[in-house]
Amino acid sequence: MKNISPWWIRVPIIFFLIFGLMEYFIDSGEQPAIIEYPIVALFLVLVLFILIAIELILQSVENVMFQTLPPEAQERYLSSKSKQWEWKWGKETWKKLTGNKPIEEEKEIILDHNYDGIRELDNNLPPWWVYMFYATIVFGIIYLARFHVFDGYTQNMEYEQEVAEAQIAIEAYKKTAKGLVDANTVELLTDATDIKAGEAVFTSNCVACHMADGGGGIGPNLTDEYWILGGGIKNVFHTISEGGRDGKGMIAWKQTLKPAQIAQVASYILTEINGTTPANPKAAEGDIWTGEEAP
Repeated sequence: MKNISPWWIRVPIIFFLIFGLMEYFIDSGEQPAIIEYPIVALFLVLVLFILIAIELILQSVENVMFQTLPPEAQERYLSSKSKQWEWKWGKETWKKLTGNKPIEEEKEIILDHNYDGIRELDNNLPPWWVYMFYATIVFGIIYLARFHVFDGYTQNMEYEQEVAEAQIAIEAYKKTAKGLVDANTVELLTDATDIKAGEAVFTSNCVACHMADGGGGIGPNLTDEYWILGGGIKNVFHTISEGGRDGKGMIAWKQTLKPAQIAQVASYILTEINGTTPANPKAAEGDIWTGEEAP
């Protein structure tokens, strides 16, 4: 029989195959199974010992059977075992790609030049190099026709297209990533979870100036249709984030609240407080909001 793979190749391959299967099928979370479950490591050690033991047993059986063979059979067995496996198709392909001639055939391509005993061979270019050269010619013709004859797109056009696609992807991501909103991208939130979170932020930070019902105290009335710095989700978000009028307005909350929290409390004000009737409403301040987002 031919010695296709020695034991020192078979054993590691089988061992790591078993190791990989165990890691794949055992649910150990983020940690490897051998760390999460120490019993797995003990099992793998046992498997390794068993594989080595099997190889030793097979070699012992092989030696015993070899001793029972007659001398002629032993010679044939040793001759067959010493044969190494060869990848004939790969060798033939490599020979065709390189175009090398065996040493015994070099006399057919040797030239008459002789420089102090050094002879020159008339080798052809390697076929792989020739094929690649032809491929570059074909590519050059196609490229010339595509971009210079038929006025294909330029690098500037490709760049602008990729930038536009990236911008669309960024805008789409911002719509789903609440933490990245700003005054230009914020939208009115209507989900009950967001409104509840906005109410918690309002209760913790805004009640002292605007009262619990939004009727106003130190701060303006939030229930009427008058707004000092403009109504609508974008203006309210900007006012909460950047603060009110210089010197007498609300402080900028962007250092304290996250953009998602500002969007939530602004949405809570517009959906749950604005338009209600407070117990002691403060006098209206500012102007009636008539923007696109006005009710």
